[in-house]
Amino acid sequence: MRLAIGLLIVIVGLGIAAHRLWWLYRLSQTGQPAPDRLHSQGARVQAEVTEVVGQRKLLKWTLPGWAHAFTFWGFCVLSLTIVECFAALFTPDFAIPLIGRTAWLAFLEDFFGVAVFVAILIFAAIRWQNAPARLGRDSRFYKSHTGAAWVVLLLIGLVIVTLFGYRGPQINNGNFPMQDHKSWAFASNATAKLIGTGAHNGWLETFFVLAQLAVVFGFLVLVVYSKHLHIFSGPLNVYFSRRPKALGPAQPMMSRGKPIDFEDPGEDDIFGRGKIEDASWKAMLDFYACTECGRCQTQCPAWNTNKPLSPKLLITNQRDHLFAKAPYLFAGGENAPEEKTAGLSDAVKAEVERPLVGKEDEGGVIDPDVLWACTTCGACVEQCPVDIEHVDHIIDMRRYQVLIESAFPSEAGIMLKNIENKGNPWGMNASSRNDWMEGLPFEVRVVEDGVPDDVEYLFWVGCAGALEDRSKKVTKAFAELLHTAGVSFAVLGEGESCTGDPARRLGNEFLFQMQGQMNVEVLNEAFGDRPVKKIVATCPHCFNTLAKEYPQIGGNYEVVHHTQLLGRLVAEGKLTPVTAVEEKVTYHDPCYLGRHNNVYTPPREVLSAIPGLRSEEMHRCKSRGFCCGAGGARMWMEERIGKMINVERTEEALGLDPDMVSTACPFCMVMIADAVQAKQQTGAAKEGVEVLDVAQILARSLVPAKVDAMAGAMAGGGGAAGVITADAVHESAGPLLSDPAATATADSVQPAPSSTAASSDATGAAESRESRESRESREPRFPREPGAAVPDGSTAEPGSKPDGPPTTGGSASGSGDRPGATPL
Repeated sequence: MRLAIGLLIVIVGLGIAAHRLWWLYRLSQTGQPAPDRLHSQGARVQAEVTEVVGQRKLLKWTLPGWAHAFTFWGFCVLSLTIVECFAALFTPDFAIPLIGRTAWLAFLEDFFGVAVFVAILIFAAIRWQNAPARLGRDSRFYKSHTGAAWVVLLLIGLVIVTLFGYRGPQINNGNFPMQDHKSWAFASNATAKLIGTGAHNGWLETFFVLAQLAVVFGFLVLVVYSKHLHIFSGPLNVYFSRRPKALGPAQPMMSRGKPIDFEDPGEDDIFGRGKIEDASWKAMLDFYACTECGRCQTQCPAWNTNKPLSPKLLITNQRDHLFAKAPYLFAGGENAPEEKTAGLSDAVKAEVERPLVGKEDEGGVIDPDVLWACTTCGACVEQCPVDIEHVDHIIDMRRYQVLIESAFPSEAGIMLKNIENKGNPWGMNASSRNDWMEGLPFEVRVVEDGVPDDVEYLFWVGCAGALEDRSKKVTKAFAELLHTAGVSFAVLGEGESCTGDPARRLGNEFLFQMQGQMNVEVLNEAFGDRPVKKIVATCPHCFNTLAKEYPQIGGNYEVVHHTQLLGRLVAEGKLTPVTAVEEKVTYHDPCYLGRHNNVYTPPREVLSAIPGLRSEEMHRCKSRGFCCGAGGARMWMEERIGKMINVERTEEALGLDPDMVSTACPFCMVMIADAVQAKQQTGAAKEGVEVLDVAQILARSLVPAKVDAMAGAMAGGGGAAGVITADAVHESAGPLLSDPAATATADSVQPAPSSTAASSDATGAAESRESRESRESREPRFPREPGAAVPDGSTAEPGSKPDGPPTTGGSASGSGDRPGATPL
């Protein structure tokens, strides 16, 4: 009887689970192809070892991380006890071959049995403490499937109870595999002593063996029908995820597994994700893998400022919609014959009619306010323990909204129009790109017929660096630092055009491709047949696009961020910070420099090399840094819901009472400077707090390495080489490691502040804070250029799929006025 009942439990449980897994696999195959998910096998195996086996990401959260790690490792070890339990149906004292009767295995199984039980108690306490019923949206479990989670915790607890429940009687009956080492199985042996000897051990062993099988295989069925499916799908998702991670470059726009040719798009090409079946099978695997842990949600700048975007709900809402729509997809979807769809339930038919992106009264799965709140900062991707690619999901849906529906915040249409017509987001003339050079004590070389052979770096100035007043000071400071260090560089001047980053993050892939191909052609022509094509950029967005995205369209360059290059120059002694800067600074990590490209250490090392400068980290820093609010094309969209993200970040910075807030991105500078200025106007921030680039702070402390050059600089010779002009001194940047590529992945602890090394003579070169304040201009946030309409929050009218390549239009609202253009 014991054998029959046990076999029935196992067969039924496995059958139900197998049927569900087959259903899930078939459903994923209704998605689009996802090529390039099998390359870099070494990196994928490494990810499995570190993230799945090593639980690397989960251990970032100490208590829940260790609890989950012991639960995971425990189930890996306790899988042996399940084998022992099943085999006991046939052989009462069955032992795993080779290791089944060893003392160490007896101890290991009992140790992890107890560890898992303790972990379950910790999870229960965490869920009670963070109960959504009490905390509302402040709970990371807000709108998670908490009921199923409590059932799972109960079942895991029962797995442990029934485990010791049958092992105790086994010891008393003499059927325990490690009978000769039973004392090593401390919990099982204690259970045996608690039960005591006697005839009752026979039926207790049978009962708990069957109970263990029932609980284990009942748990298996629950897992494949609940969010705990991540037990199986999580490791698969980690393996198939983008490597090294799903940040940095945006994915090319694909249709049926192939990049879209925007010069000649196919009539049936799929432009972004307009319905759930437009998602790839990998995106659907993301849906399956979500643990609903809420780590992404707790780190999201939009959610933390009371906006509707929750990265967790973005995934789970799509997953629930996919599951509800499954019968329609299995019937053939849009191509299904009428006789197959006629039999679908009314609930399924209603689900089919729901727009993927739409307002609540339209039945939308994802609200437009959710979609456009994202800054693409990557905090969600960085935190996700199963490597879900949230940013890719958002960009994919944005592409459909922009290119097909022409539904996006109207103010962003101005930015798109300006990029298309003028080559920059503010619509300024290309002739203004060289204005930043005025007043420099040396001539900046502008590329005309190719980069000269004696030029080491092409300096990509960027739109902000060339056109926005505050950023122009950073550009000037960096150029003078390069000149002082003897680094030969040149710029493209009027030959530069926007990299297309804002357009791509907004969803206008066509405009990005147009800008990218044009820039790659210019760059390739400028570099000619040079084997090494070096570019340095001060904007992390330009840096990311040039280094990570232009290879997708034929542009392969050696690109460094200016903080990396400056750090190398400091390390080599070509730039010597000597003049003391007796102030307190806190550094803000730009998302596209830090999380997207792993450059955390270089800016900090430069700041730590400056004498007298005292650095203090904000609570949210490095990989957990909080966004400024400008990424994802949010720089050109109004922020009408909740608290402004830049204000939230600035309040954190000002809470440290700094004299300077430093960063290494023109967008971050504008966002934080605007918030600081607003706080100063209301008296919430002290006067004199400056927002500076790392390069500007370095320039304040710089004294040329050669004594004669230093003497000339201290004498104040305005036209002498090596002198840093006053209006250029506004930010600082650079690592101390000699190789910029090596520093790209560095993430060391903040170095201790350097001691003051400046002499009294050298301090004469430093300006007083009062003089800097009186000189420094306070420009308004630079999306508001002359001629830019005040946005009204409306969206452009929907359009139809274009016959030709989609593009931006010519009006402020984005409506197209060219043949074959998609109205925006």
